[in-house]
Amino acid sequence: MKKNYFKLLLVLLCTTTFAQQAYYNDVDLNLTGMPLKDALATKVINTHTNTLSYTPGVWEACKITDSDPNNSSNVLLIYGWENGSDSDVTNDLSRSKSNNGGNVGDWNREHTYAKSLGNPNLGTSGPGADAHHLRPADVQRNSSRGSLKFVTGSGNSGSVSGGWYPGDQWKGDVARMMMYMYIRYGNRCLPSGVAIGTSNSMDANMINLLLEWNAQDPPSVIEDNRNNYHDLATSSTISSNSNYAQGNRNPFIDEPYLATLIWGGTPALDRWGIFGGTSDTQAPTVPTNLAVSNETTTTIDLNWTASTDDTAVTSYYVYVDGTYNSSSTTTSTTVSGLNPSTTYSFTVLAIDAANNQSAQSSAVNGTTLATGTGNGGSDLIFSEYIEGSSSNKALEIANITDSPIDLSIYAVKLSSNGATDWGNATFNFPSINLANGDVFVIGNSSLAICTGVVDATSNVTYFGGNDVLGLFKNNVLIDIIGVLGSTSNFAKNVTLVRNPDITAPNTTYTPSEWTSYPEDTCSDLGSHTTTLGIQYLELSKIKIYPNPTSENNISISSDIDLTVEVFTILGKSVLKEIKLSNNTNFDISSLKTGVYFIKLTSDKGSIIKKFIKN
Repeated sequence: MKKNYFKLLLVLLCTTTFAQQAYYNDVDLNLTGMPLKDALATKVINTHTNTLSYTPGVWEACKITDSDPNNSSNVLLIYGWENGSDSDVTNDLSRSKSNNGGNVGDWNREHTYAKSLGNPNLGTSGPGADAHHLRPADVQRNSSRGSLKFVTGSGNSGSVSGGWYPGDQWKGDVARMMMYMYIRYGNRCLPSGVAIGTSNSMDANMINLLLEWNAQDPPSVIEDNRNNYHDLATSSTISSNSNYAQGNRNPFIDEPYLATLIWGGTPALDRWGIFGGTSDTQAPTVPTNLAVSNETTTTIDLNWTASTDDTAVTSYYVYVDGTYNSSSTTTSTTVSGLNPSTTYSFTVLAIDAANNQSAQSSAVNGTTLATGTGNGGSDLIFSEYIEGSSSNKALEIANITDSPIDLSIYAVKLSSNGATDWGNATFNFPSINLANGDVFVIGNSSLAICTGVVDATSNVTYFGGNDVLGLFKNNVLIDIIGVLGSTSNFAKNVTLVRNPDITAPNTTYTPSEWTSYPEDTCSDLGSHTTTLGIQYLELSKIKIYPNPTSENNISISSDIDLTVEVFTILGKSVLKEIKLSNNTNFDISSLKTGVYFIKLTSDKGSIIKKFIKN
């Protein structure tokens, strides 16, 4: 905040030497990017030990932290700029502490992160009562801002093209408060939800405009005073009344350059003087050959070819559907906490020690397996093979999972006459959903038997008893009939039906998984039976309550024992393998405020639900 009105503040800001506060002694400040963001988030969450009430807590805190240094009976008003000499009270910069309320000429509590822009609404507790973003404001000017999102502008505060510009002397304050709310409350308070501008290339949730404001408008003594009061370790030196101190600090006030280390962009002020500059401005090359493998119901493995750099690549950032997910110091990782039967888009980028970042790689898609709560299976399988007389050739593919499956990411490929590749013919399935328990039949165009159940014809059925067929998912082999490269007549003049106890595809052809029938048998074509699939728990009916919750326990209604695993929104497992009895409370006291996924598993399958801890 550049306070032109308060010259004393500028003098203090320019002549004071700053050092790293002891508050950060247990934070690894060698980190950069998303790992540094996560480390700071852990710090501000763990030290937020005093939760303020909206009334009177926030009122009283503001009277202390926003005290006008030129008149201790007043508070400074965010978005204001004028000394009170004109006839317009809405633009005043300072007002009596006793004039707080809801009338014209009063000041009230401005949610700089507007309540209605939170997801869900911030309300007046938890993030809605966090004093680090609640500032005194003129009642009418506060009303003019309403819930408008922050946009670029110049001069004094006001509405601009349907948004709100906080003013030249407040834009830095706003930027640092939005950064604090993001690391403190995660997806509930995304910068992209409260500001309009280009998205940060490293973190799509960050808006570059806020990084610019943070660099253009350095912190003031008022911001320092707010931080020092709310830090319980120093608040007693600020005021004899520390009852309204939250216990945590806003790191971006103490060291604006932390934002640069995390998100890049315009370099901000290095107040601590410990980071310095760097002559390394060359970004690493873009990671290549990103590939997915080993899909399960909740995880997918990724691997890629390493980037190069003029110094050294220190880590890679992994993105899922455009939002940052995790980091890796190697060229592979496992993305966890995913939902079953869901297609995700993955990209990675490289980071060097100077926080130079490459562009994101080309995207690849990966699809998690369906859960096995219905027919007990994990994916599609080959369920029948007919190598009959003349052109009586057919293949059957079955969905043995509990959920419909989008066929558009699957294909069948043919390898003929002992070839070691799949270059002979390919059938790409249409973009339709195959219901759980249903089958899809591919027939030869000249098929003369059981034609009524054929869904499509293809030249992949131009096979003989020594040819190999592969079922592919996202171009990755998941099931096979035959041995690639072999010329053995392993299945000539026979019908093969997959045994009903087979509940997963297999990339190694295993004859014991099949039952052989005489040539031209097709009585089972068009349907497939598994020995599983009846009397399964309807997991979707399980209730989690209250949700959202601010308590340390949640209840999970279920009539059987469950194993519970909780994941963060980034896919990190934070509670594992907790057994529950009927309707037993589940202890979540160790969880911080945020959005989580909870995986409920019985001996019949699993389901993932979302819950919020305030």
